[in-house]
Amino acid sequence: MRSATAAARGAAGAAAPSHPLGQARAAARTCILLACLGALFGATPALGLRAATEAHAGERRGEAAHTLRAATEARTRTGQPRGEAFQAVRATDLAHLRLSSAKGEWLYETGFAKGTIPGFMQVHMRIGARFTGSFLIHTADGVIRGHGSAYPHGSGEWESFKGSLVVTGGSGRYSHAHGRTGLYGAFNRRTYALNVKTTGVLRY
Repeated sequence: MRSATAAARGAAGAAAPSHPLGQARAAARTCILLACLGALFGATPALGLRAATEAHAGERRGEAAHTLRAATEARTRTGQPRGEAFQAVRATDLAHLRLSSAKGEWLYETGFAKGTIPGFMQVHMRIGARFTGSFLIHTADGVIRGHGSAYPHGSGEWESFKGSLVVTGGSGRYSHAHGRTGLYGAFNRRTYALNVKTTGVLRY
């Protein structure tokens, strides 16, 4: 029986593949073969049954490890953060901004935003027949950045506008922030004060 067992182990070892899942299956086949040889040469049946059971459990563990590793590699290839899923929040915020500096048609405005995601807001915008610009919102959990555009309406000291805001990223909790929101407000042609309202869904 010893010579037969040694031969079986030698044959299994020579054919064992390097892949972890293949190793587990090879080990299972070896243990089952040993159990059969034990039964053939009069070994205790319980020992053969235990060997077969342990071999099956080892094979299952090998398959589970292989599946987990494949899923992790797939997440890495797609760039999705491990163990994370995007959250979505419907946000409505109001900001009252004041002119900090100006250069030609470009204005730099700052102020505080209040609402769903409060923080200090910075806007670099170009005024004209169409308002365009970029923004940063410094919140307690990170920075949100993006750009927007709007068309003004009416005449007089205060001019209303309507457009859209696109969130493109950020830092901290909002490092993967993205979304599109509505952009509404009013612009003072004399003092360059800017009142802004945004409403929409932000994902991060």
